[in-house]
Parts: sequence; structure tokens; C-alpha cells
Amino acid sequence: MVLFAQVVGSLLGLFAVILGAFGAHALKKSLNEDQLKSFETGVKYQMYHAILLLVLSFNLNLDTDVQRYMIYCFTFGILLFSFSIYLLVIGKSKGKNMAFLGPVTPLGGLLLVIGWGLLCYNFIANLI
Repeated sequence: MVLFAQVVGSLLGLFAVILGAFGAHALKKSLNEDQLKSFETGVKYQMYHAILLLVLSFNLNLDTDVQRYMIYCFTFGILLFSFSIYLLVIGKSKGKNMAFLGPVTPLGGLLLVIGWGLLCYNFIANLI
């Protein structure tokens, strides 16, 4: 699980940098200000959670069920949250209706919240 978190964290970080540059340069001319802010939100959340996955992988054994579920929640949460935002924004800028992705973003956000809750539980459980 440690290797999984390290690989996923590094790949998400890599793609956050690429997508951030893509948004700042290539999409800047085709997106309006609100769309660009939404795209940047996806990039920021992706990078925050990429760093979190790396920090956790170097500081926890990730060998309990709670820790494994936490890593999965962060991984799938960021994939659903950020990548649905990217697709919604790019689709809208191209005139495509991607409304079916609308419910995916909050589902990804919910998985991120659950991941943070599991992280808190992991720390509290160690105190008891």
C-alpha cells in the first residue's frame, strides 16, 4: 500500500503540474474567468492531495484497513473531483454538454472528506 500511495501521489503531482501549465497557457485564451478558476481549483485540490498521499506514505505503514480505505478515498476522490472539473470546464468551453458529470464532482469531494475523516480516526484510534 505504501508503494501504491507513493506512485499515485507522484503521478497526481506530475499531472497537476502539467494540467496547471496547460490551464495557465493553452486554455487561458479559450476559458472565461470563472471557468479558469474552476480549472485551477481542480489543479489545487489534486496537488494538495498528491502531496498528502506522499506524506502519508512516508509516515504511516498503511497496513491497517482504515489506512488502506483512507488512501483509496483520497485517490478515487481526487480522480472523481478534479478530473470531473477538468472535463466539465473543457467540455463547456468547446460547447459540449457534459452535465452528466455534475454529480461526479461532489461524489469525489465526499470521498475526500471521508479520507480526511479516516485520517483523523486513525490518529484518535492510536490514542485510545
